[in-house]
Amino acid sequence: MNTTNGSAERTRTHDWFGDRQTIRPRGLRPRQIRDLVRYYMADTHLMPTSVLPLSPIVIPRRSYAEVFRAGRVLLDLLRRTVLGLAPTLRGRLDGLGTSAADYPLVVGDPFVEEEFAAAMARPDVIIGADGPRFIEFNPCGTPGGVIETHSWLRAWRAAYQRYGTVPFRSSDPVHARADFVADACDRLGVEPRAAWVTSMRDLPSRIAVKYFHLELERLHHRGISAELFTPEDLPHGLMDGDRLAFPIGVRCFTVPEWRELGIDIEPVRQALDAGCLLLPTQTCGLLDNKKALGLLSEGQPWMSAAERAFVERYVPWTRIVADRAVDWRGEQVDLVKHLEAGQRAMVLKRGIGMKGEAVLVGRACTAATWRRALDEAVRLGDSVAQEYVEPVACEVDLSWSDNDAGVVETYPVLGPFLFGDRPGGLWARFLTEGNEGVFTRSVYGSCENVVVAAA
Repeated sequence: MNTTNGSAERTRTHDWFGDRQTIRPRGLRPRQIRDLVRYYMADTHLMPTSVLPLSPIVIPRRSYAEVFRAGRVLLDLLRRTVLGLAPTLRGRLDGLGTSAADYPLVVGDPFVEEEFAAAMARPDVIIGADGPRFIEFNPCGTPGGVIETHSWLRAWRAAYQRYGTVPFRSSDPVHARADFVADACDRLGVEPRAAWVTSMRDLPSRIAVKYFHLELERLHHRGISAELFTPEDLPHGLMDGDRLAFPIGVRCFTVPEWRELGIDIEPVRQALDAGCLLLPTQTCGLLDNKKALGLLSEGQPWMSAAERAFVERYVPWTRIVADRAVDWRGEQVDLVKHLEAGQRAMVLKRGIGMKGEAVLVGRACTAATWRRALDEAVRLGDSVAQEYVEPVACEVDLSWSDNDAGVVETYPVLGPFLFGDRPGGLWARFLTEGNEGVFTRSVYGSCENVVVAAA
């Protein structure tokens, strides 16, 4: 690789990424930038890799705004799709082919349960030839990348402030989440006291300490008295005598992960019964089911022509897999035959799954493997097929060592954080060898960075 100098270097990318500049901090050598990154990213999930970015990914303001605007609209449409399946939880579960056992933390007030179902989310977005395409939504209280995005932003601000003004703008997920919790207290008319409900067993202790310290510190700064609670602290720790001392909280865990770890969720159920509202509410799990995205993509009777066009523009063609006929670009086709013939243009995803698991990319497997997976999906009725989004390249300034650096083309998966109506920063994950695909740090060892808007 050729090492670039500290001056701005113009690069060529897709229009959405902009005719941007790789804005490496002036006056700093790669070694100094790498040291700053390591300092601010210490005790996060940053993979112990020698490959590190030397600047944030800078995109035009219009592109930065678009991904959050589209995300908010689509998330609301997804929520309306799930709620529109039936007036009751039982009917919605039946509509998605799942059971109440997967969603044990529903609160008794239907209005509150539904109102805060889409409170927090981090969609997965791929930039294709026609711009951003939302392939998943991940609505939950513990979206990966919050502290990492916050830490990346701190690192880059520190690097640029040493030698002048910061040449970018960005929202921050830690700040946005605290602002959302304050807004929720106001909306519900409750005392600004929040319980942060999590477990120390699903994170290494040093990472957990940093995560929770930063989140609680920001809540305190926002005027919210906040404390950390583990299952062992519930529900008694929430009480002040006979009085509920923490009327609201953040549900920073997922039921499937706790079940895998053998963590009892009954104390959380008791906390809800005592009146502590944990956000987001359990219905977020129904929104997280990819079959809900399939229903949105297929269109619902209540959707206007404008809403259907908006979904078609931003969501790749997605259908629940079954032996049935579906619409494909204005024509009725046999879905199973269509998926078998169009393997290279499709992806199979199980409705309930996390961290890139249970995802099969047609072009990355054999015909026999694809056929087996397709037969299984039809038999179980638990999956969706989604049109593969061909990504466009984004140029990233990377370093492989203190003296080896350069600009390379990557194909990032973007993660915009949404907290209510508030944008909360834009995370990016990518493979450093020019490969494309949907991946996670833990499974595929992807590199990461933060995407910001040009100042």
